[in-house]
Amino acid sequence: MSALAARRPAAWLRPLLRHRLAKPLVFGLSLLPFCWLLYGAIFDQLGANPAEALVRATGDWTLRFLCLVLTVTPLRVISNTPALASFRRMLGLFVYFYVAMHLLSYSWFDMGFDMTEIGRDIAKRPFILVGFSAFVLLTALALTSFNRAIKTLGAKRWQLLHRLVYIVAGLALLHFFWMRAGKNDFAEVLVYALILGLLLGWRLVNFISKTRR
Repeated sequence: MSALAARRPAAWLRPLLRHRLAKPLVFGLSLLPFCWLLYGAIFDQLGANPAEALVRATGDWTLRFLCLVLTVTPLRVISNTPALASFRRMLGLFVYFYVAMHLLSYSWFDMGFDMTEIGRDIAKRPFILVGFSAFVLLTALALTSFNRAIKTLGAKRWQLLHRLVYIVAGLALLHFFWMRAGKNDFAEVLVYALILGLLLGWRLVNFISKTRR
């Protein structure tokens, strides 16, 4: 009986997820961090170093949304709530939105779009190159996140391509770790490493379980 109950979708969750306002609400909530940062930039509320604050905050929110995206599938399977999958694409595009804001904040506010200076900074701090590699992969995922791309590539190739998100997670964590290593501050890195480790570990266990059936 308990196993059967565990496979039933939560009765209260299904109507909420299917409500016509559910996606607009998630969209609005996902946009709140950007609105708060925009407000802080306009009204000089970002502290003594606004450029650094923007770069740090947009990077943090990229990691948070990446964790959210990777949480959707385990939650969907464990709760047997297929409707959760309908939010994954939106959350994935917000990962790309915040990583684009992260790159823009670094290139514009920190480096003034000076490509020579950016090149020197990459040579001095290679973790920036790691972060840019993650951005390139996320660009490929964002550009192929629509139904037409699935039809063009075929479902199997599309799924294989979108498994790059696991590499992105590793690169993002390495980028964050390497950046914090210079300040010898690893507390947040360990939190994200634990979260991503659990999410990717669940997928590995689930994959092994399926192959043994």
